[in-house]
Amino acid sequence: MSNALDALKATGTVVVSDSGDFESIAAYKPQDATTNPSLILAATKLPAYAKLIDAAVAAGKKQSGDIEAQIDFAVDSLLVEFGKEILKIVPGRVSTEVDAKYSFDKAATIKKAHQLIELYKSVGVDKDRVLIKIASTWEGIQAAAELEKEGIHCNLTLLFGFAQAVACAEAGVTLISPFVGRILDWYKKTTGEEYTSETDPGVKSVRRIYTYYKQHGYKTIVMGASFRNTGEITALAGCDFLTIAPKLLEELKNSSAQVPQVLSADKAKSAEAIPKVSYISDEAKFRWDLFADQMAFDKLHEGIRGFAKDGNTLRELIASKIKA
Repeated sequence: MSNALDALKATGTVVVSDSGDFESIAAYKPQDATTNPSLILAATKLPAYAKLIDAAVAAGKKQSGDIEAQIDFAVDSLLVEFGKEILKIVPGRVSTEVDAKYSFDKAATIKKAHQLIELYKSVGVDKDRVLIKIASTWEGIQAAAELEKEGIHCNLTLLFGFAQAVACAEAGVTLISPFVGRILDWYKKTTGEEYTSETDPGVKSVRRIYTYYKQHGYKTIVMGASFRNTGEITALAGCDFLTIAPKLLEELKNSSAQVPQVLSADKAKSAEAIPKVSYISDEAKFRWDLFADQMAFDKLHEGIRGFAKDGNTLRELIASKIKA
């Protein structure tokens, strides 16, 4: 008997593992894997990954320059070490995130992306197996547009609002990660209401973005992320990609529930038309519409702060070992 995870895959959705713990990934046979600073930080606390930290620290110490440059190199090396090991398990791509502190700095984002791609190249990983993960700020989207023109594929993350999604598609980014669960969190906290899978604001947001992309011929992959329960996942069955944490992958694997296809390109094209809009060349319009969407504005900046905090904690961990 097939399980709900197999049924989800059968709808055409590519399943991606959302984890830094690559030892937990293989059981679910995902196509790709995504990481972020919080997931990597959590994984570094597990004894099984001590050798990766040691390798990254050793690589940092070999670098010329001051201690800060050594720490920077070691942190990047650690991200790439995790990515390299994950790619031994998944047949597709791994997403590696640019430090959130560069979220409002286009030039620094591009520079860091180049550094990460070069590090991957040095350990034998082709750039086509890597997605550079960047926050969906104005600066991040503009950086991604340039990187994509160079053949460096990008995953635009911390995406909560429609304006972000439209600008990303116009920028030609490879993939976006709209955060379903965090949208739900905001609405539950703000309204005090409970939501079903069908009324879930995060689910509705991804459905709208998916429909808009298919209606207007955008090739950018929609990858729903940040799920709170399996109901949100199955309500998006048929979405291009879904990145799912191991706990929820396990629930799906152990469930025999049917998972009907909800989304498809044909259904999107026959749905009520969503008028085409543009942001990619109008910074003021983008910023205003993002600002006017209180949920998206709040969650974007909250997410950046959270990832930056965990990124800094990871950096402090590496720094303590390099200085020891």
